[in-house]
Amino acid sequence: MAYVRWFSDITSTDVETVGGKNASLGEMIHVFQQQGIQVPMGYAVTVDAYRAFLDHNDMADSIRQELTRLDSGDQSLERTGQAIRDLFRHARFPDDIAAEIQQAYHELSRRYHADETDVAVRSSATAEDLPEASFAGQQDTYLNVRGAGAVIESCQKCFASLFTDRAIIYREEHGFDHLQVMLSIGIQKMVRSDTAGAGVIFTIDTETGFPNAIVVNASWGLGENVVQGSVTPDEYVVFKPLLEQDGLRPIIGKTCGPKTTKMVYTAGEVQSTKTIGTSKEERTTFVLSDDEVLQLARWAARIEQHYGRPMDVEWAKDGETGGLYILQARPETVQSRQSGTTLETYRLTEDGSPVVTGLAIGQAVATGTAQVITGTADMHRFQEGSILVTGMTHPDWVPVMKKAAGIITDHGGRTSHAAIVSRELGIPAVVGTDTATEDIRDGQEITLSCAEGERGVIYDGILAYERETVDIQDIPDTATMVMMNVATPGAAFRWWRLPARGIGLARMEFIINNSIKVHPLALVHYDRLTDPEAREQIARLTRNHGDKTDYFVSRLARGIGRIAASQHPHPVIVRMSDFKSNEYANLVGGAIFEPEESNPMLGFRGASRYYSQRYREGFALECRAIRRVREEMGLTNVIVMIPFCRTVKEADLVIRELARNGLRRGDHGLQVYMMAEIPSNVILADEFAQRFDGFSIGSNDLTQLTLGVDRDSELLSDLFDERDEAVKRMVTLLIERAHEHGCKVGFCGQAPSDHPGFAAFLADAGIDSVSVNPDSVVSVKQQIAAAEQTGNR
Repeated sequence: MAYVRWFSDITSTDVETVGGKNASLGEMIHVFQQQGIQVPMGYAVTVDAYRAFLDHNDMADSIRQELTRLDSGDQSLERTGQAIRDLFRHARFPDDIAAEIQQAYHELSRRYHADETDVAVRSSATAEDLPEASFAGQQDTYLNVRGAGAVIESCQKCFASLFTDRAIIYREEHGFDHLQVMLSIGIQKMVRSDTAGAGVIFTIDTETGFPNAIVVNASWGLGENVVQGSVTPDEYVVFKPLLEQDGLRPIIGKTCGPKTTKMVYTAGEVQSTKTIGTSKEERTTFVLSDDEVLQLARWAARIEQHYGRPMDVEWAKDGETGGLYILQARPETVQSRQSGTTLETYRLTEDGSPVVTGLAIGQAVATGTAQVITGTADMHRFQEGSILVTGMTHPDWVPVMKKAAGIITDHGGRTSHAAIVSRELGIPAVVGTDTATEDIRDGQEITLSCAEGERGVIYDGILAYERETVDIQDIPDTATMVMMNVATPGAAFRWWRLPARGIGLARMEFIINNSIKVHPLALVHYDRLTDPEAREQIARLTRNHGDKTDYFVSRLARGIGRIAASQHPHPVIVRMSDFKSNEYANLVGGAIFEPEESNPMLGFRGASRYYSQRYREGFALECRAIRRVREEMGLTNVIVMIPFCRTVKEADLVIRELARNGLRRGDHGLQVYMMAEIPSNVILADEFAQRFDGFSIGSNDLTQLTLGVDRDSELLSDLFDERDEAVKRMVTLLIERAHEHGCKVGFCGQAPSDHPGFAAFLADAGIDSVSVNPDSVVSVKQQIAAAEQTGNR
């Protein structure tokens, strides 16, 4: 046949004949089906058919005339696009081309043992899905098309969609000649995801460019709702480098989206699909099992490896067979083109009142006046430089989005239209807020912050912020390891480009407080809770977990796993929980399990909790999470650190408790460090060094207890100083004694960031590593490099 080619006969070299989307489908069928990656069968209507269609209806000159009127300013974009689409609508398919398309459709139906099988009719332009320009979403797709006549009608609509307003603008901006861009059409067997789910996969973290993450989005029904951004989907994050290792399950992120609607087939109606509401069970249930997530992630990683670049992949699950399928793959065109040598950071310099939160798209901050636009009919009133607030966006919104300082939507995930376009435009956005159009007033002055991790926050009022651009190539290397302190998993990927060599302090209690929110013993002893509000809250939080304790373990493990993945294979030191009793009591259900202490700072905290009958069951859950990260996810770069260990006897009790919970020092390369924050840790450093693999100096507590100064006292603030000679002698003595026993010593505290001379002191003293907040890595590394050069270390 002259105008039809089966996907199985197409490769990536056929873009000029069948367009980017179809060429990619053919390539995947050729390369991946032997590896078990399933791609639905189908065929392409070639660009020759498009040319023949134009010639048969003598349309080229008419199209050119309409475009000339647009270029001269004599005609609006809307009138131009409508006039050209009308030309297509009134045109007629050549009989020979129509016959070939219909013949191929009947053959496809026969292969699927159906009289009239259901197909997707998709546009595939020759300038689409290229590494340097993604035309995704610019042309139309028609789903659940049945019957040869309906296929022809859909093909004609696809031809016309080459001249939608958004497609005309996109080509103008990217310098493509309208009449040189040709359109092919892909006709592909539908996957019955209307009775299961579908979504999108990125083989790169779309917000930070972190290359070792695979992000899978999933929602119920056909995948169009995910792509269009009309639904906030589930999100799964997988650590790519460990995917192919036998027995490992490196899922480091898992969020259940609300998924309030789904697109399904219709029967006997004018439209072939419709959007309906999801059930309560669907909204609170994950679309994919962990095994399915891992299978899709492995497929996506192989697709990326084959193409040699980060990819944007669409997938679907068949509800009738349970099978997973890849529907199409295109290059990711935003993060993969970012410079790897510079890092731009934003930081709020004043506090504000949060109004609403959602998913952060990008890492920037924007301030301005909010304009709440609920429909396209009101787009004309949008003022350039304002912050757009709306329910969701689609391609027709692009002209307005380009004028915005920031974008906020009620609906959508990281693969929604609003998210994709905001990345392409370099505009910060917060999507999937649920209630932004209700909670933000039209005309309200607001601050949109994507600088605080994966959650974007909208604050009331205009807040001050700082912006800094760092050229990473200019940062010298150092013999002293410069590491980072990372508080939240959501922020971990932001800093992967920094020249740090690991995480010197990851605080477990931050994950417990912000992600888990529940006291571990309230999960172990749920039946002992008498507070109905706490019981209801815990029941809601743990609804996707058969065992309530697994809620704690799985969320803690994924939080630690994300932090560990961000720096893998460099060491990541995770401090076991160091809440004080009053802080633990504030967790959901925690009050009945905690004592009342007059001085919690020096009370039941750190190591003393781990072997105590009052908390050891909670510590066991912490250990289960560490084991899951190291043994199931495979992130063996995690080092365990014990805080506030007062005596050598206490060290022995904690080490025994760790072993009892499957964390035996030396097994699978496990290292156990201790925080050095009590004078006894330094005085008895020889004894402690025989029990631990390393020390990490916690400067705040060590200064407080060495000088006898409450670090939080405003009256004594002048006395609290890590540079005091007594503290410095403590540090020097610990380094000397630890090194005599072959133990490493790190420093995790604010002093090197606040006092340039202190970093030089640590380097001169022979410290092995210095761990600081990410925004101080560059300056501290420069200070240490200068000190090392002077001291010839």
